[in-house]
Amino acid sequence: MGILKVISPTSAAGKWMGFVTAVWVQAISGNNYTFSNYSDALKSLMALTQLQLNNLSVAKDVGKAFGLLAGLSSDRISPSALLLIGSIEGFIGYGVQWLVVSQRIQPLPYWQMCIFLCMGGNSTTWMNTAILVTCIRNFRKNRGPVSGILKGYVGLSTAIFTDICTALFNNDPARFLLMLSVVPAVICFFAIIFLRETPPATTTAEEKSESRYFAIFNVLAVIIAVYLLIFDITGDHGHMLSQAFCIVLLILLATPIAVPVYLAIQNFIRSEHVKTLDVEATTTEPLLVRNEPETTEEKEVIPVLEKVFPVIGEEHTVFEAFKTLDFWILFVSFLCGVGTGLAVQNNMGQMGLALGYVDVSIFVSLTSIWGFFGRIGSGSVSEYFIKKAGTPRPLWNAAAQILMAVGYILMAIAMPGSLYIGSIVVGICYGVRLAITVPTASELFGLKYYGLIYNILILNLPLGSFLFSGLLAGFLYDAEATATAGGGNTCVGAHCYRNVFIVMTATCVVGFALDVWLAIRTKALYSRIYTNRKLKKSMAASNGQ
Repeated sequence: MGILKVISPTSAAGKWMGFVTAVWVQAISGNNYTFSNYSDALKSLMALTQLQLNNLSVAKDVGKAFGLLAGLSSDRISPSALLLIGSIEGFIGYGVQWLVVSQRIQPLPYWQMCIFLCMGGNSTTWMNTAILVTCIRNFRKNRGPVSGILKGYVGLSTAIFTDICTALFNNDPARFLLMLSVVPAVICFFAIIFLRETPPATTTAEEKSESRYFAIFNVLAVIIAVYLLIFDITGDHGHMLSQAFCIVLLILLATPIAVPVYLAIQNFIRSEHVKTLDVEATTTEPLLVRNEPETTEEKEVIPVLEKVFPVIGEEHTVFEAFKTLDFWILFVSFLCGVGTGLAVQNNMGQMGLALGYVDVSIFVSLTSIWGFFGRIGSGSVSEYFIKKAGTPRPLWNAAAQILMAVGYILMAIAMPGSLYIGSIVVGICYGVRLAITVPTASELFGLKYYGLIYNILILNLPLGSFLFSGLLAGFLYDAEATATAGGGNTCVGAHCYRNVFIVMTATCVVGFALDVWLAIRTKALYSRIYTNRKLKKSMAASNGQ
């Protein structure tokens, strides 16, 4: 019973075990970004035009619009219930797509396929809401690293699924969809057992301890990303080598469990040696104490201003957030970044084919892996500069936005290798946008209604997909394409997507201007965060902590 006690949800080991299962869920919840891996099979089986195919991709992204249901539910039902709903919905949504692509059933009517793609897309909103809301609240003093790591694994999930399918099933789209249906449901089961909302760190020592463990998670994640990248760039592999790759990959994905296991063993050993003392008083890694998020000293530093309307940095309801200019600047700039990025990801298969590439899975994996580096790097880097200089987090979004514009210019020029470079640049910048916006929203509008505010911002995914993938890319591609005998159409050449990239470049310039504006408007908030943290460290030092 002793070892069970030290891994309970209220213990340090239990808290980190919950974070490990959150990492695993995120590592399989990026299935919404894998459409390019089986889109061509759907296009052939259903004899679709490119516009119709793009609207199918929009349907899966529209599923994220119903993430509002997950946001509304996040404060009413447990994370376990959110995960259960998401896993069941994903099993059904991707399961039906598998039945169609494997030709076990005849292709369903177009509108019915839209519904099941929508279900598959919506499933991840329940998973992501459960994971992000719980972990941001549990580790609120390290929001950047939490967001970077979790969103980083979402980015890697596309490469994880793609490379496993390539290694074991020779890019079979039917087996790929079967994985998307079954694997997330199994992983969510483990998170249902361990993921709980627990009190955040209340002392400087706990914050430093969290930072050390997050550094370990970062290192492990980078190792996994590099491992996947090596597999992608080394060409074809034999059957035995591919199987070995998968085994090692699964071992690497399991390694984060070493953190809670280490804490559990340390706590158990100490508790056995000092049975006469309370376990919580004797562990090196202090067990959680249910204190208020702010200390008395912190509350005395910032005078309480009686306002009818909250200022940026305080708790906002959804309607209060809507009334602020900052919310809409963040919303529209986010649309510029993720909308154009989704258009590339949804059309990567057709972009590669248009430029003469037979195997386009390499571009899907490159976008995923480099998106991971963008997510995990920006989360930790932005947190570091807030602690060291109070640098506004939106500045990193601005940098990503202008770099993304450069990537689109390269893809429009269509020089040899430009699709490789462009997919890397877009992947990095798309990852930065996701990882930075998550903690930014919590810092601007608070954590009380964060689940709903986050899902409202995520409405940009279906909206951006519709505008830039469904309308812009679909119409402009079909305008350049010629009809085929099967009832579909195709386009070959650099001209197929050139106008699409030009429009998206201009969009990114607008997003850059908005991000710079938001950074200027929030400079005082981040200066206050920096001052408060610095003062808290001084108080801790003077008190001998």
